[in-house]
Amino acid sequence: MEKLILRPQSSEYPAYYEQYISKVQGEDLIKTMQATHRETQTFIGGLTEEQLQYRYAEGKWTIKEIIGHLTDAERIFAYRMLRFARKDTTDLPGFEENDYVAASNANYRSIHDLLAEYTVVRAGTLSLINSLTNEMFAASGTANKNAISVRSLCYIVCGHELHHLAIIKERYIKA
Repeated sequence: MEKLILRPQSSEYPAYYEQYISKVQGEDLIKTMQATHRETQTFIGGLTEEQLQYRYAEGKWTIKEIIGHLTDAERIFAYRMLRFARKDTTDLPGFEENDYVAASNANYRSIHDLLAEYTVVRAGTLSLINSLTNEMFAASGTANKNAISVRSLCYIVCGHELHHLAIIKERYIKA
């Protein structure tokens, strides 16, 4: 049986996340997450080490660092999903993405290793999502001082990947 995860209403998440949620197309979020992840794997896996280490401007992340960031962010979003789905009312802190990237050591890891880790994290996220009920998707909590629903977090994970993949294609890889 296919799981239908309804698109979140704008009242279920901070306005900032619209940039990610709006990128998610179609009715089947799980299939979209799987397809997007395959596209990321194939595209990034085909790049050279020089491309993977490229920064389009000073202070910008390399593609390897972006993959590390996607992995870290997905772990955090999935943790929030779990907490809120389990009716945990503890306010959760935000995270400083630049600090995570700086401490990630991504540029010294192989792309194979980075993509393998990202795949394991995505499998865990999908497993969690598949375990949730409609009531759990509608649950919400507070993260970084903002109310957000579990359903929104699911869409954010997918849209966040789409956002970064588009940036890589537009700013890092010249057509």
